[in-house]
Amino acid sequence: MVTCRRKYVASLAVRIAVAASILPLAACDQPFGGTAPPPKVEVAASKAPDDYVIGSGDSLSVFVYRNPDLSEAGVAVRPDGRISTPLIEDIQAAGKTPTQLAREIEQRLSKYIQDPNVTVIVRGFVGPSDRQVKVIGEATDPVAIPYRDHMTLLDVMIATKGLTKFAAGNRAVIVRMGADGKQDTIRVRLNDLVKYGDINQNIEMAPGDTLIIPQSWF
Repeated sequence: MVTCRRKYVASLAVRIAVAASILPLAACDQPFGGTAPPPKVEVAASKAPDDYVIGSGDSLSVFVYRNPDLSEAGVAVRPDGRISTPLIEDIQAAGKTPTQLAREIEQRLSKYIQDPNVTVIVRGFVGPSDRQVKVIGEATDPVAIPYRDHMTLLDVMIATKGLTKFAAGNRAVIVRMGADGKQDTIRVRLNDLVKYGDINQNIEMAPGDTLIIPQSWF
């Protein structure tokens, strides 16, 4: 009987020791107060930006490997969307990516040289009309700005150097073409954004948007 009791006590001591070693480890996995940590929320990866599409007014460099006479450092995309390079009088550039244009130039040059290797680099960016954000009215420098991913209204105001003293900034509107082809009008309070830092007015722009800033009434 004494032997059984000793074995029971020894077994109980082992269990208590094991439990004591586990409890601190379990406590480390819990925040202070014993409540479970909030579940992790997976953040979706942002969509990769589309390849840049050349537009009228862009400035390009056309480099033909080992053929400096066929290379051009500054080629302007004309209003009709075309460019001219040595041996190629007319080729459509607007609406294509630099890579697409390079492959087409290679195809044209293959009539004259063997295995041409062409690289097109965009030096000055304007972009196609449907990838621009246009600003008209009482901006200090009204202009068409090439759209970039996650561009905001504040980015646009910085690019146009702010409002004129005649601007009715709080009556400004953004005209946007909806997915259904209908025109939407979004009212924005530019004075509150630019002068008073109201970040609620700093909405994200979309390609093709037009920001209209009216003049104050006197």
